[in-house]
Amino acid sequence: MERLTGLDASFLYTESPTVHLHTLKIGVIDPASAPGGYDFERFVEVLEERLHLLPPFRRRIVRVPFGLHHPVWIEDAEFDIRRHVRRVRAPAPGGSRELDACIAEVASTPLPRDRPLWEICVVEGLADGRVGFVTKLHHAAADGVAAARLLANVMTPSAEASVAPAEAAPRPWSGEPVPGSRQLLVDALADLGRLAVALPGLLVRTLGRLPGVLRARRRTPDRPPAAFAGPATSFSGALTARRAFASRALPLDDLRQVKAFFGVTINDVVLACVAGALRTHLLAGGEPVDRPLVASVPLSTDAPGTSRLIGNRTSNLMTALRVDLADPVERLRATGRLSASAKAIQEAFGAETMGQWVDYAPPVVFRLIWRRLVPLMRRPPVNAIVSNVAGPREPLFIAGAELVALQSVGPLLEDVGLNVTVWSYRGSMQVAVLCCPDTLADPYVITDGMNAALAELLAHVGRR
Repeated sequence: MERLTGLDASFLYTESPTVHLHTLKIGVIDPASAPGGYDFERFVEVLEERLHLLPPFRRRIVRVPFGLHHPVWIEDAEFDIRRHVRRVRAPAPGGSRELDACIAEVASTPLPRDRPLWEICVVEGLADGRVGFVTKLHHAAADGVAAARLLANVMTPSAEASVAPAEAAPRPWSGEPVPGSRQLLVDALADLGRLAVALPGLLVRTLGRLPGVLRARRRTPDRPPAAFAGPATSFSGALTARRAFASRALPLDDLRQVKAFFGVTINDVVLACVAGALRTHLLAGGEPVDRPLVASVPLSTDAPGTSRLIGNRTSNLMTALRVDLADPVERLRATGRLSASAKAIQEAFGAETMGQWVDYAPPVVFRLIWRRLVPLMRRPPVNAIVSNVAGPREPLFIAGAELVALQSVGPLLEDVGLNVTVWSYRGSMQVAVLCCPDTLADPYVITDGMNAALAELLAHVGRR
């Protein structure tokens, strides 16, 4: 039994019938090299053989009575892999758009809470005999960095190694009985006591960092925006349960050329391309572009060399999407300056500080903020979530089949109807866009717009 951190639990507390707090990890394999080709039953067997390499996959949550403290994870004694794996067939001709439509359908339904918080939808009928795997994993179980490490745990860099039997678990797995109310309450009180003991030290450390934060803000000419500082847009309204999904691959070498030429980061290039796409979309819809939008950028707080496979260790960088700048070069340079300022302020405050304070917030606080206070603000906390995760650089294989595409996308939040997530895999940046079709009808305006914005920057590089 293990207690969720406040950050992990927050994804449970803020979930609602229209806000699903799961993430999607999408892989497409080419089974041509797999011995015997693709077989659904064989896939289930291979997955079951490797469950000990996927720690979140057999753990379920148990709530503490009266919401006294955050829930706990237990090993689910009633775990049945057949309750987590299903198969669908993509409509003809089985291209990328048809796969995207299947992914949108998967994203539109929440995960049930009475079992481990994941499912895999196997999408058959894709062109050229390829097979898609859409993994829906609750954000409470893992963030993007942990998910990337889970993927690396079950796949190998060569086809030969991938068909070898999986390494045996160090000890046999066994489930846990569901703890009773008395045990849950006693353990919760003990953990709350430990938090109370640690509170003075956390308060002293936090107050000690404030002068550094003030100095960092004074030194930065381009100050990052605060939450709720962005304008209301057509895609920032109340969500429904429906989701739309779009994907596209951008050449990683192109982003690297732009990065090197302008002396910015890959993340700056991604943010500038998202801003360019949104500017085009807003102008086409007759919406104003006289103010920057606000973006939340999740960043990992893991120490170098950490091999975490579960949970969340992230902070959120607040920055601007400069839709108010028409010139793509000026937009990119402004993005780079803002990102550098935001990072300097966050480093002064301590990237892990906010996560430590979240441990002290009970469930009722999260529900009050997201379901009562946020709607009262009359504007979104941020306009979009933009995430960038470094994925595998080399080809990966499982059971002899090559992974030919890899994508990921995070959830939407209340009044935040756009999530853009990019994962690098091999030589490309895999762009995935999730939105609510009732506020943004066509997610491909974002993927196509990002491609056009990147082409503008490349054209400038070529002219120079």
